[in-house]
Amino acid sequence: MSAIALPHTSATPPKRRMSSFQTWGLIMLAPYALVFLAFVLYPVTYGLWLARHPESYVKLFADPIFFRTLINTIVFLLVAVNLKFLMALYLSGFFVHDRVWIRWMSVLFLLPWAVPSIPTIFSIRFMFNPEWGVVNSVIFRLTGADGPNWLNDPRIGLGLSMLTHIWKSLPFWTLILIAGRMSIPREQYEAASVDGASAWQKFKFVTWPSLRTLYLTSTILSMIWTLGDFNSVYLLTGGGPADLTHVLATLGIRYIRLDQVDLAMATIVCAMPLVLPLVYFMMKNLSKPAQ
Repeated sequence: MSAIALPHTSATPPKRRMSSFQTWGLIMLAPYALVFLAFVLYPVTYGLWLARHPESYVKLFADPIFFRTLINTIVFLLVAVNLKFLMALYLSGFFVHDRVWIRWMSVLFLLPWAVPSIPTIFSIRFMFNPEWGVVNSVIFRLTGADGPNWLNDPRIGLGLSMLTHIWKSLPFWTLILIAGRMSIPREQYEAASVDGASAWQKFKFVTWPSLRTLYLTSTILSMIWTLGDFNSVYLLTGGGPADLTHVLATLGIRYIRLDQVDLAMATIVCAMPLVLPLVYFMMKNLSKPAQ
């Protein structure tokens, strides 16, 4: 019996051509990819390349301003961010009430976050001017005594910077927590009222379990943003007096103004041990399944 030759079959599947939908998707993504490469990936890579020399970190650590700045940054994060979110948590419970006058008040409350940072923070700086600021003018009219030089004291200057940061960003995070509260079913509060729960018990057993993940995630995200925020300090005190109110973001600008770009980039790299754990905990928090 003669063998019958079978046709040769290839195991490689035929190539599929891209659909028009996929092609247009790549075309629409191309501008974003170019912007990301030009304004994110390239600057970050170039900055790390500038900060590659060990001598830059030796000079940075030898600068006494750096360690004072590091302490200021940690204090700023721990005090300003946590105080801001405690206030946001309380105010979100106030503004969630459905009353007309509360709605109008919420519009006024959102104004500090909505207006640009530069004119508002400069306005605060002018208010605390020791010679013709409105604060010292009021003190002089009421008491006949000259007011203090507010921004010439490092502790007062850093404290005012933290208060300015809280005042400017508090409305945004309050709005986030309001949205979280509004997602809680009203039936849970009605059931708690039927069981005779007090206002504190409603918050402890109904509100907080529902808001906990959002609250912690928002707090960590705010810390990450605050590390890169220089407006509250730079526009109010300029890092003074005597460079004693700098945070890491403004210290980098100081080195750039002194034409020490390698130290500026080294300062940013030194902030990464603070940023990376925050990013890790935030992503770990987000990956948890909803309960």
